Amino acid sequence: MSFHRLAVAALLTCSLDVSSVLGARVQSPFLILPPDARTHQQAVQDIFLTSYNAYLKFAFPHDDLTPVSASFTDGRNGWGATVVDSLTTLKIMGLENLFNDAVVFASKIDFSISHTTDTVSVFETSIRYLGGLLSAYELSGGQFPQLITKAKQVADKMAFAFVPSNIAEAGTLTLEWSRLAKHTGNDTYRQLAENSVRHIAQLPAPLPALAAQGIDPSSGNFVGAYVSWGGGSDSYFEYLIKYARITNTKDTLFADTWATAVDSSLKHLAKTSTVGNHLYLADQQDDGTIRHIGSHLACFHAGNWLFGGRLLNNQTIVNTGLKLNDACWNTYASTLTGIGPEAFGFFSSDGNFTGASPSSSDIAFYDQHGFFIFPGSEDYFLRPEVLESNFYAWRVTGDTKYLDRAASAIDSFNKFLKVNVAFAGIGNVNQANSGFIDDTESFWFAEVLKYLYLTFDDPNHISLDDWVFNTEAHPFRAPSALPVYGSGKLIDQSSAPFKSKSGPLPAVSPIAALRNTTL
Repeated sequence: MSFHRLAVAALLTCSLDVSSVLGARVQSPFLILPPDARTHQQAVQDIFLTSYNAYLKFAFPHDDLTPVSASFTDGRNGWGATVVDSLTTLKIMGLENLFNDAVVFASKIDFSISHTTDTVSVFETSIRYLGGLLSAYELSGGQFPQLITKAKQVADKMAFAFVPSNIAEAGTLTLEWSRLAKHTGNDTYRQLAENSVRHIAQLPAPLPALAAQGIDPSSGNFVGAYVSWGGGSDSYFEYLIKYARITNTKDTLFADTWATAVDSSLKHLAKTSTVGNHLYLADQQDDGTIRHIGSHLACFHAGNWLFGGRLLNNQTIVNTGLKLNDACWNTYASTLTGIGPEAFGFFSSDGNFTGASPSSSDIAFYDQHGFFIFPGSEDYFLRPEVLESNFYAWRVTGDTKYLDRAASAIDSFNKFLKVNVAFAGIGNVNQANSGFIDDTESFWFAEVLKYLYLTFDDPNHISLDDWVFNTEAHPFRAPSALPVYGSGKLIDQSSAPFKSKSGPLPAVSPIAALRNTTL
């Protein structure tokens, strides 16, 4: 019997009894940092300060640094995205002077005026601006109420735009908007975000609890039947279990939908590569065809399964999360730079359709490493997800191999990402000199460097039992955990079968517009 079928059987056995089992602590109580942890942590802070000081010199008060040209770009409406997204990392790193300066700047942002001709993304603005402001307020012990004032201002503007286009956008608002409701006393914010998720979760799905990626805003129905844990879907699934934890809601919809999505994934999407037996979650296309691909964006799933598996006290989910994490790390360990690509393909005994035509060199790479770099996706765009899941794996297990992996990533960043005034993404992770991507998105500061820093930090600092991270790595203080999350039952969709409807799907990643490289 294949691994994923064994895992399915084990999960089904466990899930039937979840209601009688108390949830576990997420974080291992036996975490011991080695003597060199502080050295690695300082190396991360050095990378952060080099990057942030370059931003302040060449790009402030604009959104992003362009590290090759030592200039700036405004991709988030010109409100200083890097400053706001860096607030929580500055606080966590103890960089108080820079943090205080950032608070002063943030308190003066006028969110009523966009400084660009771009529309405002409710999703991006919520996870970066709203999330950063609210989390910084909590991390600082409520010392700066002006951060709540600014959070309220930007949310009030966005409240008129609750027209979702994909499930990641419509379903990744609950953490931020429920925290705003808590701090303002206005529960309307929570209701707006929660109702979007309820709507998605209660629609008949292509696979039980695995929502289709697209939403038609005019009808509220799914568009197509594409199922993925990758971009355009990813953080919808991430927030289901995180919302249950951050609110301790008695409504079991959120935890049960997440558990059912995991169960469906094990039954239908979990595959193993024919080389290396790497476990991955494939996509399912509109016509039901399994597409054997993975992505850097999707690699958050390992950490999410570790988090949710511990909350549900389901060791099968935890073990599966660790295997998913290993497969994602393999995409780093297998390249010349030691950094993973944007997307990758697999061959499985269940099939080898990826949507691409791998070359002979791709196949040779697969035969050696158990995956191939997806054609056209050889770049590294400073994404955090693999290191995010590596952080969760360390905090959940205490296995120091995850510290070694993080240290390896730091070395690779210093060796291959340094350019001119700061650090930049690269055009090909399997080449030594492939050119740099001239844009440092704010998640480099908010996510990549924060997760690396916390990996080597005192485990009691921002414990996973006390804080819940939003998808931009802004932590929110959690209440004491409940003994049980969810009903212990999977959601039955048999009475409302899914019917696919056609329509245009939204764009899910900015990478295509930013792949221009500079030597």
